[in-house]
Amino acid sequence: MKIVLLGYMGSGKSTIAKALALEMGVNAKDLDKQIEAHVGLSIPEIFEQKGELFFRKKEHQVLEEEIKSDANVVLALGGGTPCYSNNMDLISSQENVRSIYLKASISSLTKRVLSDSYERPLITGIKAEDIPEFIGKHLFERMPFYERADFIVSVDDKSVQQVVSEIRNLL
Repeated sequence: MKIVLLGYMGSGKSTIAKALALEMGVNAKDLDKQIEAHVGLSIPEIFEQKGELFFRKKEHQVLEEEIKSDANVVLALGGGTPCYSNNMDLISSQENVRSIYLKASISSLTKRVLSDSYERPLITGIKAEDIPEFIGKHLFERMPFYERADFIVSVDDKSVQQVVSEIRNLL
């Protein structure tokens, strides 16, 4: 089985993927890291040198490879991945895949992204006081895609282990 974690930046996809995979005895993969390995550039470098269209095509290609491979894995998607290239259709069409939306409130996401904003190129140059509005706008746009997940797990005020346990119970 493949477990695909989706949600907005700062929702804990990569952290939860590692912990869940460890508990399940499978590999954890981060789609952005897989894309970087395929292209040989960091995500910001891909956007800068090759553009978003190239990135989205590569993202879909790498996602399809991961989804259709035989390996059992916990895969953390990029925050925008579900919203492009019919990626949610791809994820939903596979019988051996379960998707989980890690849902967090705007206030939780704001705290999380501000604490590691140097790693978040999407919010570079945005004033701290404008981050909640920025996140709210994105969530509004992305919600129809995120909510197509098989399961929705709230991550607000929960430890990594609590979220992992909740996911294990759902599966």
